[in-house]
Amino acid sequence: MKTFTIMGCGHLGTIVSDAYKKGLLDGYKLVGAYSRKIEDAWRVVEGTDAKAVSTLDDLINLSADYLIETASIALFKGAAIKALEKGTSIIPLSIGAFADRAFHDDVIGVCKKNNAKVLIPNGAVGGFDVLNTISLMAGANGNEITAGIHTHKGPASLKNTPLYKKELENSEETVFTGTTAEAISLLPTKVNVAVASALATIGPDRASATITSVPNFVGDDHCITIETEGLKATCDIYSANSDIAAWSVVALMRNLVSPIQFF
Repeated sequence: MKTFTIMGCGHLGTIVSDAYKKGLLDGYKLVGAYSRKIEDAWRVVEGTDAKAVSTLDDLINLSADYLIETASIALFKGAAIKALEKGTSIIPLSIGAFADRAFHDDVIGVCKKNNAKVLIPNGAVGGFDVLNTISLMAGANGNEITAGIHTHKGPASLKNTPLYKKELENSEETVFTGTTAEAISLLPTKVNVAVASALATIGPDRASATITSVPNFVGDDHCITIETEGLKATCDIYSANSDIAAWSVVALMRNLVSPIQFF
């Protein structure tokens, strides 16, 4: 029986805990949850034997096999090293944290020393297997490779960001073109999937990111493309809301304990 904790008890964390309560995570035991609001943590563990804790240290000290992060880049960075040092592997949704090269390298070092891993779920996209495979082939053969993501979203999702302007409500416009590292620095909560796809290919500093605002568009459409000599792959996923991100965590957890695994 594997144990797990949940860090972040909003909508996405609740989806993971509800899947557990419905019996969809056979082979796991939820042992704790943490949220900035303790009442949210209590709600997530209600009906289970798990503890609602009031600090990140309390959560980490439960020494679970897996820590599920559905909170924020800041909280993920604050907990990751300590959890990994205890041998707790992490399944995070705030993948944008890895655009920080120093953090990325620190995590790798701690994982190697403590027999722990960071397991990156598909989130709102997919195709990490083929993206990683093509990148490996191109690198091994010394071939040029390009990779990037083009996201379409509604202007409402860009409000309170540097990219928003009123004119976007009435006309389609490409509001950002650059690297995924640059994208996450501007939109720390909006383009985690861009960093995830970059990690699976050529890295956040090289993989491109384009964001197009479309009036009245609901949700997100992410189109990931990777191309090298003799090979091209495109993965295009539309989602009306963020639920698929949490469900990708559930799917990953099920895969980890399944006799037949998908990679």
